[in-house]
Amino acid sequence: MRRFPRRASAAGALLAGVALIAVAVPSGTAGAAPARPGSPGPQPRAGAMPVKLAPERQTELLARATADRAGTATALGLGPKERLLPRSVLQDADGSVHTRYERTYDGLPVLGGDLVVHTTASGATKGVTRATKARVTVPRTTPARSAATATRSSLAKAEGEGTKDAVLDKKPRAVVWAASGRPVLAWETVVRGTLPDNGPSELHVITDATTGAELYSHDAVNRYTGVGHSRHSGQVALGTSKFGTLHNMTDTERGSHRTYDVTGVWSGDGPGKLLTDADGVWGDGTSASQQTDAVDAAYGAQVNWDYFAQVHERYGVRNDGDGASSRVHRTGIRGASWEDSCFCVTHGHDGTTPYTSIDVTAHEFAHGLINNTARLSYYGESGGLAEATADIFAAAVEFHAGNSQDVGDYLTGEKVDVGGLNRHVRQMDRPSAPGWTADYWHPRLASSTNGRYMAGPAVHWFYLASEGSGAKTINGVSYDSPTHDTLPVTPIGRAAAERIWYRALTVYMTSTTDYAGARAATLSAAADLYGANSAVHLNVRDAWGAVNVGTRPSNPTPRPPGPAFTNSADVPMPTPPAVAESPITVTGVPGNAPSILLIDVHTIGNPNAQLELVAPDGTAYPLASGGGLEGNPYIATVAVDASSETANGTWKLRARGWEYAYPGGYINSWTLHF
Repeated sequence: MRRFPRRASAAGALLAGVALIAVAVPSGTAGAAPARPGSPGPQPRAGAMPVKLAPERQTELLARATADRAGTATALGLGPKERLLPRSVLQDADGSVHTRYERTYDGLPVLGGDLVVHTTASGATKGVTRATKARVTVPRTTPARSAATATRSSLAKAEGEGTKDAVLDKKPRAVVWAASGRPVLAWETVVRGTLPDNGPSELHVITDATTGAELYSHDAVNRYTGVGHSRHSGQVALGTSKFGTLHNMTDTERGSHRTYDVTGVWSGDGPGKLLTDADGVWGDGTSASQQTDAVDAAYGAQVNWDYFAQVHERYGVRNDGDGASSRVHRTGIRGASWEDSCFCVTHGHDGTTPYTSIDVTAHEFAHGLINNTARLSYYGESGGLAEATADIFAAAVEFHAGNSQDVGDYLTGEKVDVGGLNRHVRQMDRPSAPGWTADYWHPRLASSTNGRYMAGPAVHWFYLASEGSGAKTINGVSYDSPTHDTLPVTPIGRAAAERIWYRALTVYMTSTTDYAGARAATLSAAADLYGANSAVHLNVRDAWGAVNVGTRPSNPTPRPPGPAFTNSADVPMPTPPAVAESPITVTGVPGNAPSILLIDVHTIGNPNAQLELVAPDGTAYPLASGGGLEGNPYIATVAVDASSETANGTWKLRARGWEYAYPGGYINSWTLHF
């Protein structure tokens, strides 16, 4: 594993008499970092690299932004009822400052109104990145529909999605919704409860305050359903503390991150019990020890902290030196989640190999990072970019850890129990391979409303930018990444891709960034770090073109749109494990199917059904499912890379109903677009 010099910290100063424990790992153990082969890759421009800001400097910059916010609003052309609220600030080595603002309108929060102002070292404005280009104004700020109406509809939505013990978390607040199209007056309601799999839920629902229509909803709980002997990473060194005669899992060198055992503690009932031990040797690598999963969780948090501190000069997800906390053994949950409400990652207890691996832990901490930077909102394509960001940093942290038992790779969740379905493993070089994820962007990507499906093009971009296209083996894993346009991609190296994505996220992305915006943000970041029109800058562009986001020189002539074939006959979904199949016979299409074969799906009554497209040769391509109220339709356009399949023949849409859904679901219709 990587190490960094110990730094004096405020937390350490307050813990007089507390010994910091860092047990050396014996030579040849799993924690030993293997040598990293290869060249360091292109070096970024030093002036564009982020610098660590002392707390007093952060306070100074935010105070200055607060004092100047009226003048800033005027300079940006905001209306007389709009106010700016400085939220965070980053500074580059050359003195450039990037200040992130929230916005209010006549005292109401503007959701989707965030923006970032970029200034030079002298204070001159050199650019602005806005979440919305629309002028923020509404005819009135008094809601036509009451808060009680919004509460009833939000509770009904949560209960309809299977949330148990749904309760209003806080009084609904009036907001201006600006994340999509024309700004409107709305209510934001937050409902807490427990999901059908016993996971926590914090459902945010935005309803139009004039019509009562639902505008947007999102669950804010982001889930991935001494010496430590871990389950996934072998024997590792842990940063822990000792108070009196007992060691405890408090890592004072990493923001006082704490690891708690929540066995028997349900969501909202407190943080659980801080892990303690008599001799500072934690776990035994198996389920026989209650400490084993805590070792994995603490170690994952540790290597996550080290990565961001050493590579990006970021100290904690809020960049304030707070290491957050981890909780293990949440009963009844298979998976992991980031929760803003507890500023923590929670790991479930169900399953034979709990979700405590390095990449899963880093994935969840990345959701905390997102929530404290761009706040990608899960509205439209931004939800896919949020999931992609979490996977990108999961891979980055895993590679940086250099652990010989959990080596770096471009897979997510390969060490954990996924019920034998292998569907929670994401594969960056070919995202569709494990199922449910798109390889390439298409105009109706957001219709699926499935964040993991929409993440595919961005994680594919990251792989192509890092390693290039074609077949190769990295750390014993074979990859073979195709491109949408069949042209090769020259890699810029993983280190450069990581720096570019981090800068794009923290400096240029906003809550409503879509794929076009992500392309623009990464190109701006690449220009800052490596120079406009540099080889790195141009290869970033080419990697986006390879996943169908924008174009690149020498693009082949696009395949002309072909015919569409539809089956509109209703096909009932039987009780699982039986399946429903709806056939379409394709004729008259020469050659193979396209690399982006669009499939319009319309099902009724069972939105969580497992869907597959079955090619004429029997190859099954998993499709993104929906979610939502039982009994409601699932209408979406999804895509698969079917370029290896002969177009003509009988294709089938196969559906396996969710076992907990009420009977009566059916395939309403579906269409193939060649």
